[in-house]
Amino acid sequence: MKPIIAIAIALFTTGSLRAQTNITVAADGSGRFKSVQAAIMFMPTGSVTDPVTIHIRPGVYHELIYLQREKSYYHLVGDNATNTVIRFNLYAGMTNVDGKPLGTFKTPTATIDADHFRADNLTFENSAGPVGQALAIRVDGDLASFRHCRFLGWQDTILLNRGRQYFEDCYIAGHVDFIFGAATAWFENCRIHCLGSGYITAASTPEDQPFGFVFSNCQITGTPGARTYLGRPWRLYASVIWLNCNMSGVVRPEGWFDWKKPEAHRIARYSEFNSTGPGADPSARVPWSKQLTSDEAQAITVAKVVGSEN
Repeated sequence: MKPIIAIAIALFTTGSLRAQTNITVAADGSGRFKSVQAAIMFMPTGSVTDPVTIHIRPGVYHELIYLQREKSYYHLVGDNATNTVIRFNLYAGMTNVDGKPLGTFKTPTATIDADHFRADNLTFENSAGPVGQALAIRVDGDLASFRHCRFLGWQDTILLNRGRQYFEDCYIAGHVDFIFGAATAWFENCRIHCLGSGYITAASTPEDQPFGFVFSNCQITGTPGARTYLGRPWRLYASVIWLNCNMSGVVRPEGWFDWKKPEAHRIARYSEFNSTGPGADPSARVPWSKQLTSDEAQAITVAKVVGSEN
C-alpha cells in the first residue's frame, strides 16, 4: 500500500482521483446552490477515495469562502479562471464592529484551513485595491493544490501560512509582499505579475524547514515602470528559490532586499538557477544570495520539496 504522501503527490501531479460526490453552484440559480460557501457548508468531509467536488459555473461570486479544518478532500472546479471569480474586498485598515482595525489576517477572500484541498480554473480576488494589506487567499491546510487559477490583489495577495502547497499554470498579481508566509510551496509554470514597484515574496520560513517557496519555469512580468525585488525576509531564515525562470526588466539587478535586517545576509536562504531575461544578471545580485550549480538545482524536485517518505 502506498504511503499517504505518495498518494498526495500523485494527486498534485496527475489529478487522477475521481470524485464520487459532486454538486453544482451557479450564480444565476441554475445549480443546486447560488453560493459557494453554502455548498461548502452543506457537504460533509470528503476522503481520499471519495473527494467532494463542487463545480462552479461562470459568474462573479461576491462572498467570503471558509473551508474549515474538518472538511478535507475538497475540490473546487470552475469553468475558466477568466469567467469564474470568487471576489471580496476586505482590507486591514477597515474597522470591525468594535471600531478596531480588522488587521491583515482577517481579510482573505478565501481561507483554506482543511488538508488535501484542490482548486482548478478559478479566480480568487481581493478587489480592495491599493489600500494596504488585503488577502485574496490564505492557506493553512496541508497538501493543497491549485491549477489554472488566478490570484488577484495588491498587497499580500497570497498568504501561505503553513503546510505544503502546489501551484501550476497560475497567474499571481500584486505589488508588495504578494506571496508570503511560512509554508513550503512549489510554483510550476506560473506567471508572476508585478503591478507596481515592490517585493514579490516575503517568506517567513522556519529555521528547521528545508524549503520555503520554489518557483520553477515561471515568468515574471510587470506594469511599465514598475521595479521589484524577488523577495525580502519577513523572518530571517526566509527560503526562496527561482529555477529556470524568465525575468523581465521589472526585476531589479540586485534581486533581493534585506528589509534592513543585516542578520539576513548570513542566514536568509535566497538562490537562483539559470534565470533568463533582462531581469536576470547573476553578476549584479546581492553577494549574500546564491547561484546554484546544475547538480544543486537538479536535486530540488517537487517530491523533495512538497513531500517525501523520509
